[in-house]
Amino acid sequence: MGTASSLVSPGEVIEDAYGGEGGEACEIPVEVKPKARLLRSSFRRGPRVIGASFKSTGSVELEYAAEYERLRKDYEIFRVSKNNEIASMQKKEAKLDEENKRLRAELQALQKTYQKILREKESALEAKYQAMERAATFEHDRDKVKRQFKIFRETKEKEIQDLLRAKRDLESKLQQLQAQGIQIYDPADSDSDDNRTTVTTAGTQCEYWSGGVLGSEPSMGSMMQLQQTHRGPEFAHSLIDVEGPFANVSRDDWDAAVASLLQVSPHVSQALWSNTVRCYLICTQETKAELQTFIQTYSLRLQRFCEGQGHFYLNVSFPEEKAALYAAERRQEIERSSVCVLLLKSSVSSCVVEDVEEAFVKTPDSRPLLLYLRTGERKGEKEEASTLSPSTRDLLERVNKADKSAKLKVVDHAGSVEEGAALIFTQLERVIKQELLGLEFEESGAVEEREEEDSGDVLWDLHDEQEQIEAFQQACSAASRFSFQKYVDRLNDMVAAPPPTPPLLVSGAPGSGKSLLLAKWIELQQKHSPNTLILYHFTGHPLSTSTDPVLIIKRLTVKLLQHFWSISGLSMDPSKILEEFPRWLERLSARHHGNIIIIIDSIDQIQNAERHMSWLIDPLPANVRVLVSVNVETCPQAWRLWPTLHLDPLNPREVKSVIGTECVNSDIKLTKEQEKKLERHCRSAATCNALYISLLARLITHSRSSWTLERTLQQCALCQDTVSLYRLGLKVALDSLSTEQEKHILKELLCLVCASHNGISESEALELFPDLSFSALTSLLHNLERLLIITYACGLIRFQHPQACEAINQEFLDGGKCRGSYREKIIRFFSEQLKQDRVTWRVADELPWLLQQQEDRSKLQMSLLNLFVSQNLYKRGHFSELLTYWQFVGKDKCSMATEYFDSLKQFEKTCESEQSMSQLANLYETLGRFLKDLGLLSQAVAPLQRSLEIRETALDPDHPSVAQSLHQLAGVYVHWRKFGNAEQLYKQALEICENAYGPEHSTIARELDSLSLLYQKQNKYEQAEKLRKRSVKIRQKTARQKGHLYGFALLKRRALQLEELTLGKDSPDCAKTLNELGVLYYLQNNLDAAKMFLSRSLEMRQRVLGPDHPDCAQSLNNLAALHCERKEYESAEELYERALDIRKRALAPDHPSLAYTLKHLAMLYKRRGKLEKAVPLYELALEIREKSFGPKHPSVATALVNLAVLYCQLKQHSDALPLYERALKVYEDSLGRLHPRVGETLKNLAVLSYEEGDFEKAAELYKRAMEIKEAEPSLVCGKAPSRHSSSGDTFSLRSPALPHTSR
Repeated sequence: MGTASSLVSPGEVIEDAYGGEGGEACEIPVEVKPKARLLRSSFRRGPRVIGASFKSTGSVELEYAAEYERLRKDYEIFRVSKNNEIASMQKKEAKLDEENKRLRAELQALQKTYQKILREKESALEAKYQAMERAATFEHDRDKVKRQFKIFRETKEKEIQDLLRAKRDLESKLQQLQAQGIQIYDPADSDSDDNRTTVTTAGTQCEYWSGGVLGSEPSMGSMMQLQQTHRGPEFAHSLIDVEGPFANVSRDDWDAAVASLLQVSPHVSQALWSNTVRCYLICTQETKAELQTFIQTYSLRLQRFCEGQGHFYLNVSFPEEKAALYAAERRQEIERSSVCVLLLKSSVSSCVVEDVEEAFVKTPDSRPLLLYLRTGERKGEKEEASTLSPSTRDLLERVNKADKSAKLKVVDHAGSVEEGAALIFTQLERVIKQELLGLEFEESGAVEEREEEDSGDVLWDLHDEQEQIEAFQQACSAASRFSFQKYVDRLNDMVAAPPPTPPLLVSGAPGSGKSLLLAKWIELQQKHSPNTLILYHFTGHPLSTSTDPVLIIKRLTVKLLQHFWSISGLSMDPSKILEEFPRWLERLSARHHGNIIIIIDSIDQIQNAERHMSWLIDPLPANVRVLVSVNVETCPQAWRLWPTLHLDPLNPREVKSVIGTECVNSDIKLTKEQEKKLERHCRSAATCNALYISLLARLITHSRSSWTLERTLQQCALCQDTVSLYRLGLKVALDSLSTEQEKHILKELLCLVCASHNGISESEALELFPDLSFSALTSLLHNLERLLIITYACGLIRFQHPQACEAINQEFLDGGKCRGSYREKIIRFFSEQLKQDRVTWRVADELPWLLQQQEDRSKLQMSLLNLFVSQNLYKRGHFSELLTYWQFVGKDKCSMATEYFDSLKQFEKTCESEQSMSQLANLYETLGRFLKDLGLLSQAVAPLQRSLEIRETALDPDHPSVAQSLHQLAGVYVHWRKFGNAEQLYKQALEICENAYGPEHSTIARELDSLSLLYQKQNKYEQAEKLRKRSVKIRQKTARQKGHLYGFALLKRRALQLEELTLGKDSPDCAKTLNELGVLYYLQNNLDAAKMFLSRSLEMRQRVLGPDHPDCAQSLNNLAALHCERKEYESAEELYERALDIRKRALAPDHPSLAYTLKHLAMLYKRRGKLEKAVPLYELALEIREKSFGPKHPSVATALVNLAVLYCQLKQHSDALPLYERALKVYEDSLGRLHPRVGETLKNLAVLSYEEGDFEKAAELYKRAMEIKEAEPSLVCGKAPSRHSSSGDTFSLRSPALPHTSR
């Protein structure tokens, strides 16, 4: 080994291996000493070894020294390298410290920048929200200004129309006076005012508007305008439309109007009294066995069937031995009965004879009648006749004689009692299903499944509608006892005030007669202004369904939307329903040519009325009026500024009149002293309101009271308000009962009604009290109804006034403390029905509400998870009520959907039969629709798809129920804006419905409407309009097939009103009314009656006005049109000629009415083949129209086409061609190149070119005509009149009015 000097030389540079990144080079100083000295040192220090040689000892020492030196040098190198490494690390540490300081400084700067940006962001957001608030305020102000401007514009337009109408009337009168030879002096030509002459002649035209306070649509006299709703306001006052009824009225137009009425709002059947099928059973002792067998065996089946249809069923019978005790009740029940059944054998009692006389002889056409005649073992007719007693035979003869319309159904039976009961059931079931409920009944006994109302996705509750109808009828009946004339006149004045008008307030104390006044005013408005649209709502008990604001606004909205052809835009979301009502009202008011009146009674009883009825504060359209009644004590402060009509207490004369009338009806005479006592008592405001006086009169005249009249008056004098008087009435009712059991039942029944949500039905009362017979129940209820305590609403027993409920609360329920126990009793009753799978609309209405009132959330959730309960609520439109229950339980939308899914899966496991699978599909569909309405579109798809799968599997894939599932699923995709999927599903549904029902069923119209709306959302307007037109035509035809029951009811009501006006002496107005009646009966296809009234109108006008008056020409014209309808062309021709002769002499040469008569007489000549006589008439009509409207008016083009058609029939093609070309140019310039009339004219030109041999031109014209027809837009009634056109009298060569058609 070498020494250290051999390893490192002085000045040599050593690389630092630990320097990391090529650290610095450093010099290592090495001390080098001489060898000799090194040797000496070794000799001195090293130990001496004996026996060793000098040489060997020195060598060893030298080796040790060298090793030592090497190790020392290695150590020095290691030490220096480590020191260098430490220095390098210290330098790097310093660098990192500097970098750390720099980064910290940058971080602090970034933090400051972030805080600055955050503050700027918050400022921007605050500015954004402020801008959004300002924008919302601006939009609200803009909409308000737009509404105000719209109202101002409509008001001014109406004033202009009134002025123009007055101008036309004056011009017409002037022409009539000039025609009669009366000279009219122009004031401008006179030198003094003395020469001015005013002439008034008898028989001048009546004012255009007639009837009510607001003015109604033109009456159907000389200004007949039933088409206004479809033709638009610009046609309402056109001079060409002043002619008689058949100028602008046709059955097709009426069909369209009726179809729109029938589309949404179902017509409530009047065959059932208060939603109850009341079967009045009359039997003798000999047929008692059949009656008992029928009640025990078949009554329950009829009850379950009626419950399934949403009605009550009740057997009404009185035991023969006790019938004499219930004479008044029997008469009342016969009057209310839906069907009467008489069971006879051989003899009859006096009570049976009385009932038969009342039901079968006096009023045989009021209800269906069924006679069961048990004949025993018949061997011949003579033997049968001999078994009947003389009284029975005489009774049957009278019944047979009274049955003039042959409606009596006779069941002649000679077998066993069980067979007889079965025959009664079969006939009764047929009557109920066919005649009372309007269902299709097959011979096998099956009932055709009732189709859903053709109202799109709008869910409608018939019970709500019937409840309102009954409330209105009851209020009208009660109002007849009072004279509200001064209030009616003041209401008329307030309503007639110029717009804009805020809501009108009818205020008064409880029981002051606000509801009665409103009902009477509505009745008068309907009588005098039958064309005014009146929407009303009467609220009931504060906690009842009738006070739900969402249901109220939804019902009013749907009643508004019945005037539109499509209502698919109506939302089911409660908040949107309340928000969108003012918009619907504004849209309809702009489209409706009459007036709209909205009446809400007891609006302060509505839940959160001031918040939910905030739309009342906004300006109303010009033709809309709103009337509301409030309790003066609970009226919101903001509403007190509205125009108010306050009902004062009755004056002494009115009090005396009401009590005196009641006493006269009950054969009770009060002494002078008693009258004075009553007069002194009825002086305060609380004791002389309408309700208090009515109840007082009933108590005085109560026939069943055990109290003397003097005692009754003394007790009444102690009652200083209506509630205390009601409590006295309860005591009177209890004292009139003979047993403690009856008194107990009466108390319990009233407490149950008070504790319920909407009331208790009679059938439910009989189930709640098994020991109570029907005769005893009806006696109790008749007594309470007589005392104004209870009433009936949709088959339910309710209190007639909230103060009656308060009296029960104080008298029997200890101020409401005991109400919970009675609610528990009703809960147990309906829960038992639920366990029996007997889910009716009553269970759905009562049980969840009662559980909510009892705050039993677990049971409430269980009842809601009964899928049929929720389905019943949803399908009847009680959407908001269902949501309220779930919110009370504490579930949000998603968790509620999960709960329903789980319940459906559990129910699906139990479904095995086809019927249960069908129910399951319905439940899945209902859940899907419910979730869609909640906005949970993604969750709504799964149940609807599952419903579709079940129906496709359980039923045929082409079954109509499958189409229903496809329709609902497509609706979700439309909301989801997946239009391609929706279109495919709608087309599948349409195809299935067409295969199942044919191409002209109402279901097809619904699918076409949905598909049309989808195309509109995609801006495919041509395809949408094509489908729309087809849908309209289907609805028109369906309405004709149904017979317009509702529309005919309106016509008949108007006809009866007019008949009352014709009973006076002869006058021009009476003759005009007779003319209108003739039109109405024509619309009802009653041509004989129409001819009678039109003839009477003509005769009266000839007597009063003279035979040459223009009004006589109108009657002649209408009679001629009637004869044309009956194919009596010769008589029609004579009448038209007489009318034309009068008008030529009485009217100006260019008068539109003259042109009208010319046109129709020419049409008649043409129909009869007298073409030469028709030509000059058509030429004259053309000349008149050119003078009246100018050469470029569409009416002139119509006259040109008519004349050209006539020339074509005369083979004068050269004369027809220029007329067609001129008409075509006028139509294109005024109506547009794609208007249907352009297409008709092109088709006529094509036929003309074809007949002249120019086949190429004919093909070109026909192709263009077909293109226009395919793209033809449709209006509401399937026609497309332009804004210039005034009549639809265009004829083409294919018109059925002509003798030949194009080939």
